[in-house]
Amino acid sequence: MSDVYKITELVGTSPVSFAEAAKAAVAEAAKSVRHMDWLEVIGQSARIKDGKVEEFQVKVKIGFKIER
Repeated sequence: MSDVYKITELVGTSPVSFAEAAKAAVAEAAKSVRHMDWLEVIGQSARIKDGKVEEFQVKVKIGFKIER
C-alpha cells in the first residue's frame, strides 16, 4: 500500500540565522505532529530594526505521513 502525506506550512523565527529559524519551526511542530519526513524552504525574510537584522524568518512546508 502506498503512503499518503499531508503538508503543513509554518513560519519559524530566530534572532541568529535562517537555519536556526527553520530548526525552530521543526522543533515546535514536533510537539504536536508525528511522522515528519521532510521540509522545503519556500521563503526567507528578515525584520530590520535600527539598520540591523533583528530577526530571521523562514517559511517552510513540512511533510508528514498520515497514520492509517
